[in-house]
Amino acid sequence: MSTMELKTMRAAAGMGDATGADWVSLNARQRCDEASEFEQELFKRIVAQDDAVMALSQIYQVYLAKMTLPSKPLGALLFLGPTGSGKTRSVEAAAEILFGDSYAMVKVDCAEFQHSHEISKLIGSPPGYLGHRETRPILSQEILDRFHTLQNKLTFVLFDEIEKASDALWQLLLGVLDKARITLGDNRVVDFSSCVIVMTSNLGAREMAEVTEGKVGFTRRFEAEPELDARIERIGVEAARRKFSPEFINRLDKIVVFRSLSEESLRRILDIEFQIVQRRALMSGGGNFVLSCAERAKDFLLAEGFDRRYGTRPLKRAIERHMVIPLSNLIATKQIDVGDVVYVDVDETGRELCFKKKPCSAAMEWTQSISGGRGGRGGSAQPLAA
Repeated sequence: MSTMELKTMRAAAGMGDATGADWVSLNARQRCDEASEFEQELFKRIVAQDDAVMALSQIYQVYLAKMTLPSKPLGALLFLGPTGSGKTRSVEAAAEILFGDSYAMVKVDCAEFQHSHEISKLIGSPPGYLGHRETRPILSQEILDRFHTLQNKLTFVLFDEIEKASDALWQLLLGVLDKARITLGDNRVVDFSSCVIVMTSNLGAREMAEVTEGKVGFTRRFEAEPELDARIERIGVEAARRKFSPEFINRLDKIVVFRSLSEESLRRILDIEFQIVQRRALMSGGGNFVLSCAERAKDFLLAEGFDRRYGTRPLKRAIERHMVIPLSNLIATKQIDVGDVVYVDVDETGRELCFKKKPCSAAMEWTQSISGGRGGRGGSAQPLAA
């Protein structure tokens, strides 16, 4: 041991238990500005899945601090939970925040890799096999790095519905999760050290639904929210351990179990979906109008699209059927002009939505009266910003 090391050890030993007045407490949970903004934007887009948001935010904070290991991916997450709970959407939202595009990631649909020979689509065919150097591997370095910017040189790699893939894909991922490297069919080595690898799965979804809703013909026994969350998480983790090998589970940084969405959560998601409809109308070129929705219309869409077992998908279908298709008809027939305010309400029968408009000349006065007045359930309208 060198003299300098001995002096350092003696100095450290002389510091005692660090309870003196000269020590300053540090907040290890604080986020930097970039990571805090990333986290807040995720919370705006992802409803009722705080664990997933915090896991992605923590990975980004470590990346910004440059404390990542060069021989490991930035993160390896397994998202479990019922269908329609936001597993895939969480990754899309993270890509949208950092790169401005929800498709700025590498997505692998594992249902397309149910047979071992289909792995060649990911890494290419080896020499001597048909297709060698003819097909472009999905996991090439060029594809992984194509979304990099000067500020963010990281890539989200999503393996969607990983349980549907062949065992050969899981074996392939062992090397990626352990050493952040993979060798393609033409012997090129691909580096995954700047990748956040996320795998999604519906494993345990049926058992989770029985816990939250009860079996058919039985009433669910009431449980406190923390106890219910812990039980659902245990079901998901146990289902993953039964499906995947121990060495695969041991290479994951975290398993995040998504919760079933309540009616209150779906109401918040409904507001987000309205904003998406407004943006779609603006991007169409013929929809430069303000979309405003009455509370009665929201209640109608929630009644049509609420299904706890299937999450947000029935709600999105209800929005498409009752709102987007009629709006498309109005735009195509030029019944809506630039600057109009389109008001969505429920008709007298209560069975479908109706649409009214105020022309551009009266729209400003109407909008100001709405923003200045008091809103109430049933008759108020809330303009949606693009």
